[in-house]
Amino acid sequence: MAKQVIKIDPITRLEGHGKISIFLDDAGDVENAYLQVPEFRGFERFCEGRPAEEVARITPRICGVCPWAHHLAATKCLDDLFGVEPPPTAKKLRELAYSIYQFYDKIIHFYFLAAPDFVCGPDAPASERNILGLINKVGLEIGKKVIATYKDSQELIQELGGRTIHPVFGLPGGVSKGITAAQRDDIIKRCKDYIEFSKFSLQIFSDIVLGNKAYVDIIVGDVYRMNSYYMGLVDENNKVNFYDGHIRVVDPDGKEFARFHPRDYRDHIDEHVVEWSYLKIPYLKAVGYKGIEDGADSGLYRVAPLGRLNASDGMATPLAQIEYEKMFETLGGKPAHTTLAFHWARLVELMYAAERALELAQDPEIISDDYRVIPTQKPSEGVGVVEAPRGTLFHHYWSDENGMITKVNLIVATGNNYGAMCYSIRRAAQGLIKKGKINDGLLNMVEMAFRAYDPCLACATHTLPGQTPLVVNIYDRDKNIVNSMRQG
Repeated sequence: MAKQVIKIDPITRLEGHGKISIFLDDAGDVENAYLQVPEFRGFERFCEGRPAEEVARITPRICGVCPWAHHLAATKCLDDLFGVEPPPTAKKLRELAYSIYQFYDKIIHFYFLAAPDFVCGPDAPASERNILGLINKVGLEIGKKVIATYKDSQELIQELGGRTIHPVFGLPGGVSKGITAAQRDDIIKRCKDYIEFSKFSLQIFSDIVLGNKAYVDIIVGDVYRMNSYYMGLVDENNKVNFYDGHIRVVDPDGKEFARFHPRDYRDHIDEHVVEWSYLKIPYLKAVGYKGIEDGADSGLYRVAPLGRLNASDGMATPLAQIEYEKMFETLGGKPAHTTLAFHWARLVELMYAAERALELAQDPEIISDDYRVIPTQKPSEGVGVVEAPRGTLFHHYWSDENGMITKVNLIVATGNNYGAMCYSIRRAAQGLIKKGKINDGLLNMVEMAFRAYDPCLACATHTLPGQTPLVVNIYDRDKNIVNSMRQG
């Protein structure tokens, strides 16, 4: 087979850097494929020796895409570390801000990263698979509406948290400031607009994606499927909750496998180190690590929107519940194992985030001045967990009696999905690449397998140089490079 080099540079519609290595057999079919992440994360070490209260300002620097997730996971971890229970108003203000953050983050992924594959087409020219191509397809007015709503929600999160990207809001025992009645009234008005925007977005998905049989066939097809365990935070009724609750795990048949307090996560989760990546692969201890495989015998599990919806018994708000039921009815019931359904689940959560923000803003207690309790106990150890847009996020800190951090363990949302992303890429590559024939459209469809997870590789692991573009290498059985591709 003649040697060929095709470039894919930089990484496409994804935060972070990585590369895919695809190995072919003698017939030119895919023997194996790997998603390699050659970045090195050092934030656990950066935090050592720092005052504990600084960590909620340090860890948001892990990623500019999901700083609020790290900020509030850190804040909850500090509550636990200092043994302090925040007053109800503080918890509601945190969840209000976090719901608005979840809302605008989902706008980013759906419209800017995911939708071009469906609106423009998975095999459309690369120059069209972007937000500009999307606006060209749906019209300038829709584009303006998306950008205006995104801008408005970012401005609101800045008003609540002091900063959009690196908030100065959460403190051990509460928050740094409350809101006035006038602010509350403005938030209520905005949240009502966000609910209407969520309806609008779900209608676009219904018209353009569900209304196109070819797209539906891709979504439910065998190429993008993984039978796995699922994990997510749930409330006392097993409904989805982004901010608080217990962690629930269901098996590939949808039966409850585990339900535990976040503080007990180490009894249920372990991490496997592979030689070909700086990311570790988390797995369920009770099942064990059996490699990059799916099914009930594999300890791999999935988080993020589809993981949360599969792990729950429903949504805690009415309009989101209607969309939840519609999604699973259309996909043939729970759990849904179709990887591309992550995009649909993300829009169901868009609605939930808007509805939950409105509920919290309408709570009379939200404008109380009782929004912080000063810690009095000596710190020692704490765990904080939230649902980041990309999945369950664990922060675990240890400190000395003076509150100086001695150890940090982070299991980042994208990290939880790493094994599943590797499996999904391999399955897509095996289903799409035959006899060594490959083109830009097929490569984009392989990328769609991990783009559905909305991974944040710089969040999961960091590199000091910061320059490692996505490269797809295709090898023969003797590990000689046959094709090398860079997006560009």
